[in-house]
Amino acid sequence: MITLRPGREQLDAGQRRQIADVLARGLLIVYPTDTLYALGGRARDPRAAAAVRQAKGRPPDKALPVVAADVEQAGLLCDLREGCAARLAERFWPGPLTLVLRAVVKLPEELSEGGATLAVRVPSRELTRELCRLAGPLIATSANRSGRPAAATCREALEEIGGAVALAVDGGAGGGPPSTLVDLTGPSPRLLREGAIPWSDVAAILEPSGRGGS
Repeated sequence: MITLRPGREQLDAGQRRQIADVLARGLLIVYPTDTLYALGGRARDPRAAAAVRQAKGRPPDKALPVVAADVEQAGLLCDLREGCAARLAERFWPGPLTLVLRAVVKLPEELSEGGATLAVRVPSRELTRELCRLAGPLIATSANRSGRPAAATCREALEEIGGAVALAVDGGAGGGPPSTLVDLTGPSPRLLREGAIPWSDVAAILEPSGRGGS
């Protein structure tokens, strides 16, 4: 297992090659986000999604969240063109807001049950976005066994699930509240988890459409 330590939030050419090779083979990495450490692989690779579920002991009825480099990259997977999704993405991305949206492409069933919806965000951390620019959208579930505390450091993550990963990106200690999670797949927006962004801030952006209720 390889551990890389980027300097000043940037990967060098050799590190980029190593990460790209690991992810292209359907293998898993541990990497930092703007909150805690994540376990992931390429979002559209069913091998990676299946391996994440096995490593975490995650049940098949719980979808795996995804991070993207920017709104454009996220829009290759789900519909962000108009309405609530477009307004929230414009206001809060990059940032700790995860949106559950309908997919516009067929996703691996291992990623999201049935492949019809996706939980996605654009993180504020530049290093995380660089990884997505390198390899495409990435699975971004917490780097721990299901039911265990989330990992705030690379060392904690590797102690939890190190045997399942081929490479780790050590970006220093993380922490803080998780992202706020909002479901936009129903008739009105629904708060699933209040995290770093207060629901009142989200609702304020939704109000112009008359859909600001919880």
